[in-house]
Amino acid sequence: MFDTVRKHQKLLQLVLMLFIVPSFAMFGISSYSGFMDKETDLVKVNGKPITSQEVDTAAKRQAERVGGNVQIAQSLQFRQAVLNELLQQRILGFAVGDLRLQVGKEALIKSLQNIPQIRALYRQDGSFDDVRFKQLLASNGLNEEQFYVSQAFDLKINQLVNSVARTELASPKLSEIVSTLYETERQVQSLKFDAKDYLSKVNPSQDELQAFYNANAKLFESPEYVDVEYIVLKADPKEDAKVFSERADQFANMTYDQSDSLKPAADKLKLSIQTQKGLTRSGPPGVAKDHPLANPKVVQALFGDEAVKNKRNIEAVQSSQGVFVSARVVTFHPAQTLPFKDVANEVKRQVSQRAAEKLAVAAASERFASLEKDPKNATGFASPTWVSRNKPTNLVGPALDDVMAVNPDKLPAIVSVKDPGTGVTLYRVDQVRQPSGGDAKIHKAQAQQIQALAAQAEFAGFMSYWRDTAGVKMINPLKQSTSSGS
Repeated sequence: MFDTVRKHQKLLQLVLMLFIVPSFAMFGISSYSGFMDKETDLVKVNGKPITSQEVDTAAKRQAERVGGNVQIAQSLQFRQAVLNELLQQRILGFAVGDLRLQVGKEALIKSLQNIPQIRALYRQDGSFDDVRFKQLLASNGLNEEQFYVSQAFDLKINQLVNSVARTELASPKLSEIVSTLYETERQVQSLKFDAKDYLSKVNPSQDELQAFYNANAKLFESPEYVDVEYIVLKADPKEDAKVFSERADQFANMTYDQSDSLKPAADKLKLSIQTQKGLTRSGPPGVAKDHPLANPKVVQALFGDEAVKNKRNIEAVQSSQGVFVSARVVTFHPAQTLPFKDVANEVKRQVSQRAAEKLAVAAASERFASLEKDPKNATGFASPTWVSRNKPTNLVGPALDDVMAVNPDKLPAIVSVKDPGTGVTLYRVDQVRQPSGGDAKIHKAQAQQIQALAAQAEFAGFMSYWRDTAGVKMINPLKQSTSSGS
């Protein structure tokens, strides 16, 4: 169980933060007090729809908040994430209303004072600039009532979510038990049966090599690749941020609207059209990690149907801070099976490796059967080492799990663990001990992680309950934006 906590700790933190931190910050991407006019319904919560128009509006505002452009806001993946966010907020909003939660005036004032934009409106003498405050709200399409309602709503959600997230363990003994399990040490010896030690015993025939090549042609393909041309817009340190933002929007719009060529945008913005050959799904060869074409989003777009089949410009991508790139496929080179003569050595290597591995597995199986009859025989095993889950040394994954799962009442015991592509390792466990004392910091961290897992489970149940109570009903799947050009 605790492995799950360790493996998914970051994920757990992100999941909880998604709910604990108000996702709409100072100015929400959607009104909390009403819904859009009737459009194509996507989801209904308590009978009230979330529409495609509302998602589009929310996506545009969300993209603006993170410095994106209109093309990002129109992408299906981005809009789906916004729809998910809207749905989560609606469910929480339903729960807040159903529970009739209230927020005190003092709590609301304290919350407002924590917003940087609000703090900046206080003058040196401590007075509040009400005129600038109203201007700030107006620039974001809000009046005072809407703003106060949205902030109060955020506080109610925080109040609700935090009450669930603060789940306490039913029994503190649980963390003590887990800590004990993680500190318990076992003395282990290993005996490896490695395929490389059996390579000298294999000599595949030409017929075997040809048969393997014929049956596994995909293993010997040259990857598909593209030759592309691209343009890059970089911010000038001396350039005004607003001016660059306007140029970036122009860059994105022109490469998107005139998608059959990069030349119009290049001429307008005085950019040079560059070329790159041999770009695979792993990225362009021989370039630095910060190269614009090395961005995963750029690579993914260049291998999409719009780029490969229709030869359209890809949507502008912000590859790094102040750097935007658009590109287009000039030539697509499909994957091809290489001739046998060009890959003969690799074919022989793979066939020999697999045959040697089979010999290693067979030898390990034979020795394992022998040791089961006589587990006290330690001949050939490496020197013993003490391992625990807190200090696994070189044991990882299934090896550690299998060794720690050995019944301490039946020692010595032998464990056989497959090493895919390599062979087999036998582990001999002959002693168990519990070290005296323990690291208080580690104990505390483990208790906190267990509590976090409990909170996660509690919150999942909470959201499931309110999803059912609110009568969430999926109406239509979110479709590609009609203005995205697809």
